[in-house]
Amino acid sequence: MDMTHYMSLLTSNQPWNLLIFMAIPVICAETLTISEFFIIFNRLQTGRLRTFNKAVGIFAGLYFTGIFIYLFIAAVIPITTTGQWHTWVDVVAVGFYLLGVIFLLPIALMELGILFKGKTKEEKMKIHFILISGFLVTAHIAMIFGMVNPEIISSMSTMPIM
Repeated sequence: MDMTHYMSLLTSNQPWNLLIFMAIPVICAETLTISEFFIIFNRLQTGRLRTFNKAVGIFAGLYFTGIFIYLFIAAVIPITTTGQWHTWVDVVAVGFYLLGVIFLLPIALMELGILFKGKTKEEKMKIHFILISGFLVTAHIAMIFGMVNPEIISSMSTMPIM
């Protein structure tokens, strides 16, 4: 069975790639989401949960930026230059996975006081929630397309028209 580069990455070097590229980012995102619900529901501006959420946001953003840089250099550029993509499904899976950086990095930069300096705490809470939601959407799209067997897509062009 042929598989996307996304799935190939996760299944090789077990269990390390699965932990590094899937478990850690997704657990961080889910932790941010759950703590975000408590923060928003209770309108928490300070406290241990808010501090924990901030620390996870900084870690997740910087960690995923490292993953993005590594995979872009080690995988995307070589696969693109040698024409080894396994259909458009492969490009969507890897592309959406890497798009997660546009949501997680701003969370880290906001928590470090670099982005959105002029926003109120309320506005920052909204931005934070939108960004983590965006990451979860892109990560799930990557997972769904990453599990598709690219052979199905490439063989569909030979299917008779119904």
